[in-house]
Amino acid sequence: MLDIQKRLTNSFYALLALPATAMGFGLSIQIAALSWLLTFRFGLEISDIGLVWATGPIAGILGQVIIGIISDNVWIMNGRRRAFIIIGGVLASLMILALPNIGIIQAGLGLEGILGIAILISMVLDLSINVSFNPTRAIIADVTPEGRERTKGYTWMQTVSGSFGVLSYFIGAVFGNIFLLYFGAVLVFFFSVIPPFFIKEPKYLGRYGEDEADIANEKASGQEELQSRHNATLTQIFMEIKPLWGFLMYGVYAIVKRLSGFEFQGYYFEMFALALTVILIANTLLKSEENKTKEEAGRIGFQKVLAAHSFSWIGAQSMFIYFFAFVQYRLPELTEDGIGSVVNWSFFSLSLIAAIIPVLLLEPLANKYGRIKTHATALAIMAFGYGLIAFIGHTPSLFYMLMLIVGIGWASIISLPFAIMSQKINQSQMGLYMGLFNLSVVLPQLVSSFAVGDIVQAVDNKAILLIICSVTVGFSALTWFMVKEPKDEMTENPVLLDEKIEQQQN
Repeated sequence: MLDIQKRLTNSFYALLALPATAMGFGLSIQIAALSWLLTFRFGLEISDIGLVWATGPIAGILGQVIIGIISDNVWIMNGRRRAFIIIGGVLASLMILALPNIGIIQAGLGLEGILGIAILISMVLDLSINVSFNPTRAIIADVTPEGRERTKGYTWMQTVSGSFGVLSYFIGAVFGNIFLLYFGAVLVFFFSVIPPFFIKEPKYLGRYGEDEADIANEKASGQEELQSRHNATLTQIFMEIKPLWGFLMYGVYAIVKRLSGFEFQGYYFEMFALALTVILIANTLLKSEENKTKEEAGRIGFQKVLAAHSFSWIGAQSMFIYFFAFVQYRLPELTEDGIGSVVNWSFFSLSLIAAIIPVLLLEPLANKYGRIKTHATALAIMAFGYGLIAFIGHTPSLFYMLMLIVGIGWASIISLPFAIMSQKINQSQMGLYMGLFNLSVVLPQLVSSFAVGDIVQAVDNKAILLIICSVTVGFSALTWFMVKEPKDEMTENPVLLDEKIEQQQN
């Protein structure tokens, strides 16, 4: 093990953040280039672009949960997460290379439609990113003690990842999206393949203290068990995500509707799914964690995190997918490349603030006032920023300045909730619950891909996009204030504990 890992230095947190940075960079490339590429190079409509983007959430529903469960229960290449990070990173880099060559791939296969090829490449890319995203985030919880060190791990993850996100949008704005795609393919490959070999993972995940004697007996008898002792059934998994049932119901219906043409008259089904979602979220948030066993309280707390986190991703994802349409509406005089440049500089501003404040601002505020209050306040600021863009954003310079406000919430969305969630669950099932937590991201993204896309296409005033973003993120901020702050528990460095057990047995 590296000395920097033993001492949990800042350099170790930076190294630990690189695999997540690789996946974040791949996602930034999609945000910067995919909608632009499909619109201006291949002539797809907004609704078709929404369908392409929907492949990501669909891949995430399956990819993160399945990989999370598997990675909790295997030991490959001296790690639980390492092999999945590497495989996902290699596949993601190959798919990024494929994006600018969709036309060549189409011609080589002798197919007529671009949409099918775009969907296939996007799905493999998203599946690859999702295969790796779960392990890259879970490994941070695996190797850090609960409490402030855990929060530090995730804020450093966002600082390093966000810094490279800034770089991606800078490259796209200055050198163009095509150059960005080729540069990104190389970076994703190296950041996902090399760093995992320098991070030592603990074998006995979440099994310290109360059951060290059991571990010792298992080793002595030659029956060492590396798998998690708690295997979730499909029914249990379905019950764990109860606050998201409305999103799941709508997602299934929207996919069937889009692919088969079947639909219910009017918007009664959509309204029913929305009402069900609000009712289930309210019911979850009103549950008490008092006088419950640690396991029951943890389950309720986890469900509250799902409920509160979900709506923030409708606002964030909708912006990333359709912001180009808003820019085109507000600045009709711009050329195609000009629109791409404004979008990239806007997201550059967003990512710049999101890279700076996690370690410098969010971490100290979270330690002083609590993670949940800090996160909810950041979301409220983000909702305010969206509203300003909708009503006074009429020039590129205003877009860039107001995106700095939005970036405060974005910095928090992709850092603090992971630290909050990871302290409400069984540590031996970190991969599983990280995958289930991801459903509070990907299921709302289906709303962005279908419902929000339909609205943005149908309404002439594209400012409706930013109004939707403001309302959904604002609602998420309100719900977060109803989540109980997790208590910090004094724990040791998990890898050092792992070594202690090994020394005792040898």
